[in-house]
Amino acid sequence: MAEQITREQVLDALRTVQEPELHKDLVTLNMVKEISVDGGKVKVQVMLTTPACPLKKKISDDVEAAIRRIPGVTEVEVDLDSTVPAARAQNKQSIEGIKNIVAVASGKGGVGKSTMATLLALCLRHEGARVGLLDADIYGPSIPRMMGILDERPQPSPNEKKILPVEVAGIKVMSMGFLVSGEQAVIWRGPMVHKAIQEFMYNVDWGQLDYLLVDLPPGTGDAQLTLSQSIPLAGIVAVTTPQEVAFTIAAKVISMFREMKVPPLGVIENMAYFQCGHCDEQTRIFGDGGGLEMARRMGVPLIGSLPLDPLLVKGADIGELRALIEGDTPLAAKIRKIARDVAARVSLTAYMSCGIAPAASRAAEEALA
Repeated sequence: MAEQITREQVLDALRTVQEPELHKDLVTLNMVKEISVDGGKVKVQVMLTTPACPLKKKISDDVEAAIRRIPGVTEVEVDLDSTVPAARAQNKQSIEGIKNIVAVASGKGGVGKSTMATLLALCLRHEGARVGLLDADIYGPSIPRMMGILDERPQPSPNEKKILPVEVAGIKVMSMGFLVSGEQAVIWRGPMVHKAIQEFMYNVDWGQLDYLLVDLPPGTGDAQLTLSQSIPLAGIVAVTTPQEVAFTIAAKVISMFREMKVPPLGVIENMAYFQCGHCDEQTRIFGDGGGLEMARRMGVPLIGSLPLDPLLVKGADIGELRALIEGDTPLAAKIRKIARDVAARVSLTAYMSCGIAPAASRAAEEALA
């Protein structure tokens, strides 16, 4: 009669499986939640650090391989679930219900920063995360248009103490664009911008969110200072084009946030090239390798590069980016990979802030490359 497989044997096997980013085994990280054994069949539930984990297949394959090495195992079922860790507030006032606040920044306008913030929010929601999107570009709000909700207006919460964000595609959205009409300009000095962002953060009923993406105005002004000084940011993502005038200014944004003790998650290079729809030739309109050069200079990873694509331009203008990222195209795959890598870096930063993981190593960067 075959010897019964025990839970302890399964746990011992899973102690040999490392989480690729945190470099500790799944048992030590308390990522193994349930184990059931029925004869030779073993079922295990593994809790990932994000539903958008870019390495979920590797983790699942490693778990299955480790369990199959146990004598007597005939069948393995791996159930992947997720719970997103929260970044530590670090002496700043946390926002109830929000685990991670990620700022999307740029040095100058016109590089596609708002488009990228919208794409990240849509992709993370598509992966199953609870997501909010805050348009902190007080002077030039564009998120309502990109999300296709120009005519929506936020409403008071049931107790009338807070404002309910507009919800679309499962994403909670707040923007100054909801509060001003048409071509009306917002003519405010710094203190008013500071107050508006504080109101959007603390007096909006965001509910329970894994990620709040914040679309910042370009540069290093009042909005950036408000966020970095008073809001517990999990990190920032810098968006640039390959053009030197863009990435040298974007580098200043990373430097500013670093001085404010906010970790840079990486660089996204937008408009890296234009690909002809007839001959597939790639033209580097804004130069070549600027995003990589910026990442190298600042000592941060290049998360990914996106082309200058008419579909992105049109999707942003008519509020149909959601259909784009859900499509089965090379462009959609690139965007989804960028979002997954951002989520992975947020999880790594959160664990580092709690002392669970060491500083990001070369191995971790290679695993996410």
